[in-house]
Amino acid sequence: MLLYIIAGEASGDLHGANLVKELKQKNSSIQYRAWGGDLLQAQGATIVKHYRDLAFMGFIEVVMNLKTILKNIEDCKKDILVHKPNALVLIDYPGFNLRIAEWAKQQNIKVFYYISPQIWAWKQSRVHKIKRVVDKMFVILPFEKDFYKKFDYDVDFVGHPLLDAVLGKQNSESFEEYCNRNNLEKKPIVAILPGSRKQEIATMLPIMLNQIKNFPQYQFVIAGAPSQTKEYYNEFLQSKNVKIVYNQTYDLLSKAHAAMVTSGTATLETALFNVPQVVCYKGSKVSYLIARQLIKVKYISLVNLIMDRVVVKELIQNELNETQLKQELQNIIVDAEPRKTMLKEYVDLKEMLGNNGASERTAQLILENLK
Repeated sequence: MLLYIIAGEASGDLHGANLVKELKQKNSSIQYRAWGGDLLQAQGATIVKHYRDLAFMGFIEVVMNLKTILKNIEDCKKDILVHKPNALVLIDYPGFNLRIAEWAKQQNIKVFYYISPQIWAWKQSRVHKIKRVVDKMFVILPFEKDFYKKFDYDVDFVGHPLLDAVLGKQNSESFEEYCNRNNLEKKPIVAILPGSRKQEIATMLPIMLNQIKNFPQYQFVIAGAPSQTKEYYNEFLQSKNVKIVYNQTYDLLSKAHAAMVTSGTATLETALFNVPQVVCYKGSKVSYLIARQLIKVKYISLVNLIMDRVVVKELIQNELNETQLKQELQNIIVDAEPRKTMLKEYVDLKEMLGNNGASERTAQLILENLK
């Protein structure tokens, strides 16, 4: 049996790898072919194309790279036809994956979708295509089951896979041991998570690095994305008193006192490690204006979306400036009321996400639906 997995981003690679790990325990004979990254490869999947060559951020950026995106879609279709998988497992990444799903339905290939596109935020009309072309949808946010129910589409809520990922990555070494291992100072750590795409990093990292001079009693440490080279980060680090650690974001978060985080999955990961955070986002002016017209949600961070209220401060576009970022960082660094309140809210967040075991539940449902 062959399963064909498509994960176009770092988070999809993580969740895809954990899913494959659970599937292997239940059926060791399944083979895996994937568009993904190092984590899926480590679980034994044959990687067709790495996600670092797939991720484009923002409306204008997608248009500029449309030729490359369309070629990737055609290459993917050809590869699927050659290898004839028993089913596709699509992980988020909707612009690409929904096109593949529609085509796969025409080829009579079974389609599983793990981690729903955020159609409740924008392009809600895509729910009709999903109903038509996806055989089974596995959702990870508690409100998504009710959203789909409004459109008479039954989906499975499996819980959030980050609970599994974080639970399995708790760092047992002491703060001193961690600092020694990474050649860090013994001062409290402010983690910098500027994203994984080049466009995100180029926009966010310089703004975040400007805060170093405002907090000399802390050390700032960047979570280096595995998809980027040291040379790329070095462009931004000249004369900055900052360290960078690669491929160990969870270890960093387990030791961090506070964090600045680019909007995305990392906001939820940071909350699950109980690290107070400021959420940052800035895109091109045109992309931002288009997004404001199309996106139907009140918040950009997963933490606030799930809780349906402001738990973490979001600094978006013009609000993301040195003065406001300094103030919000000050609020969560000192042991004051905003920091205490945020940590209390994180407890409620974890309860809303359900129990751990999302990867195992999804693996079981996939196998049942393959029979």
